[in-house]
Amino acid sequence: MTNIKEPKKYEVIGTRPLRPDGTDKVTGRAIYGGDFEMTGLIHGKILRSPHPHARIKSINYDKALELEGVIAVVTADDLPVNPDGNISIGYSRGNILAKDKVLYVGHAIAGVAAIDPHIAEEALDLIEVDYELLSAVMNVEEAMDSSSEIIHENSFMKEFGEMTVTNNNIDEHFQHKMGNIDKGFENADLIVEGKYSTVMVHQGYIEPQAATALWRTDGSLTVWNSTQGSFPDRDELSNILDIPISKIKVVPLEIGGGFGGKIPIYQEPVAALLSKKAGNPVKIIMSRKEVFESTGPTPGGYTWVKIGVKNDGKITAMQSELAFEAGAYPGSPVGMGSLCVFAAYKCDNQLVDGYDVIVNKPKTAAYRAPGSPNAAFGTEQVIDEISQKLGIDPIDFRMMNAISEGDRRVDGPKFPVNGLKQVLESMKNSPQYQKKLKGSNKGRGIAVGYWFNVGLQSSCSITVNTDGTVNLIEGSTDIGGSRASIAMQAAETLQIPYDSVNPSIVDTNTVGYTAVTGGSRTTFSTGYAAHLAAEDVRDQMIKRASEMWGVPNDSVVYSKGQFSSDADPELSMSFKELASQLENTGGSIAGKGSINPKKVGGSFAGSICDLEIDPDTGKSTILDFTAIQDAGKAIHPSYVEGQMQGGSAQGIGWALNEEYFYDQNGIMNNSSLLDYRMPTSLDLPDINTIIVEVPDPTHPYGVRGVGEANIVPPIPAIANAMKRASGKRFYNLPMNPPAVISKLNQDL
Repeated sequence: MTNIKEPKKYEVIGTRPLRPDGTDKVTGRAIYGGDFEMTGLIHGKILRSPHPHARIKSINYDKALELEGVIAVVTADDLPVNPDGNISIGYSRGNILAKDKVLYVGHAIAGVAAIDPHIAEEALDLIEVDYELLSAVMNVEEAMDSSSEIIHENSFMKEFGEMTVTNNNIDEHFQHKMGNIDKGFENADLIVEGKYSTVMVHQGYIEPQAATALWRTDGSLTVWNSTQGSFPDRDELSNILDIPISKIKVVPLEIGGGFGGKIPIYQEPVAALLSKKAGNPVKIIMSRKEVFESTGPTPGGYTWVKIGVKNDGKITAMQSELAFEAGAYPGSPVGMGSLCVFAAYKCDNQLVDGYDVIVNKPKTAAYRAPGSPNAAFGTEQVIDEISQKLGIDPIDFRMMNAISEGDRRVDGPKFPVNGLKQVLESMKNSPQYQKKLKGSNKGRGIAVGYWFNVGLQSSCSITVNTDGTVNLIEGSTDIGGSRASIAMQAAETLQIPYDSVNPSIVDTNTVGYTAVTGGSRTTFSTGYAAHLAAEDVRDQMIKRASEMWGVPNDSVVYSKGQFSSDADPELSMSFKELASQLENTGGSIAGKGSINPKKVGGSFAGSICDLEIDPDTGKSTILDFTAIQDAGKAIHPSYVEGQMQGGSAQGIGWALNEEYFYDQNGIMNNSSLLDYRMPTSLDLPDINTIIVEVPDPTHPYGVRGVGEANIVPPIPAIANAMKRASGKRFYNLPMNPPAVISKLNQDL
């Protein structure tokens, strides 16, 4: 068992400095995707399908080309063919521009470039598309029915890791298991099960997708866009357009929110193809309707959970079936949901089945701990039901069964040192939980959630300026203040003030490969790379000092920002003083750091929710809410608290109101921010935060990513509070006023 050590004391880490990009953003000087301009820029628009499922019999855009001001039109015929049969590339290209069939309302069909966006939009109405309508499949139960319309006629189901000859709408069925599930249930004194359904919701970022592409005559392509990952965008553009990555440069601009939704690319290849035809740079900005209908939401689906326990509270068996909507193309987060569904609980007998299901909706994308909130909505309600039936405090019940270091997850890996029990202890001791909740129609619910976090590749470089400041070059786009958290780690390693570090986010030609800003990896991995680059700088500075002083390299010591030598106590120089002499002692110093961490500590989070239900209207009001999370080490506590509050706010919206509302024709009827009901400040109380710090030993500063686990527990915590407030268990999202009234009226 690894001993949890007392957190180290730092000079920079753990403080709350201003973020370096803050002033530009609040004054409007920051350049976002829609702000980008350059000489010769023209504007693109995309024609999208009005049908959820139809064959494309023909496309005629002659009239559009004849419209004055229109310069180019592209369709799927302008995309490279796929001779090698690579299915994933085929799917990627199919989602960019539909060729033979449209698979959801909003599916892109053709792109138009014109001298202004209004002419381009007018030209869309002149494109004639002849459709053969097909029946649509709009939910997982319907899609899994063998009698349903097949969406991809030439694809086959993978089952338990092997390809089959079965052609249906299930792209994959996998299974994780350990122990003897039948014996586990036989040994149980109490068994509780339930099926819990969720619907598609959107990430709700403020800035719509925006991109500009310039395809030059030398065959090179430059893209300026709002993205969570410029290098993955470069790789995807290479695959879709069949050009080498050496010919592509992606320049990330500021990003107005993403939460996972700006990892995939959508209009970038269309803008590139239009630019190639037109010879001009082409900018495409999505409308809000397009953002809802044509980008990736998180999936709907269901999670069935069955748990057996002894009368003393010990869990003996846990079983789950998860079926998630992938949208029109394979790849729902059901795999990740299956890793999280029982992650918080120690149990020797587990069985998890997962189904990735194709439906006639937009291809799903990541949304903050993708798959884990859907899974926890089921598991945490069953856990709550068991604790009620056994008469055990819900936190105590979770503590009795909480995983520890060395316990095995259902898919095989053992848990490293983690902070779940510390999170539960903090929940139990929190001011909110210690306070009695009084009054009718009120309830308190709690839940915990897990996200495993990822490492992935990151690169940084640091150059030393003669005034003692340093320039930090990184490739991670900044959504939630990562410029600051990465700069702080560099400053801590170099033992210089935070404001002596000047961070810059650069294009794909200027820094080493860096993966997406997502997976709760950025402060962990890119911060680690910055630490390595800073160590490289420090070591070079030590060598430079030894050469200047004529003493052995190993006699030079660097401590608290001062270089000194064991060989001569009189020799001493600050970092700034040494930097001022670099030009005359060998030239500039540049350090570099690259890393691809394989072992990453996950994060556990908890939520406590007090709410009141109005029995006349069904409206639920959140009275008090506390978010608790293990950050490993909070580099910048304000940003950690902001992530916890943001994830909680999104979880509250997901629980109570948000949904893609489709009619019987497969059309989304609430594709605007007026009708898609996200919570505002009027819907939320002040969200209390408690940061737990159980350092991750795989990181030099103990960092755990904190961007995702916090969205997982709010949804089931709210459901559990509603059970205590109303006496009714809620199995479907959203738990909005009509759903509450319907539930309250049952059995009347």
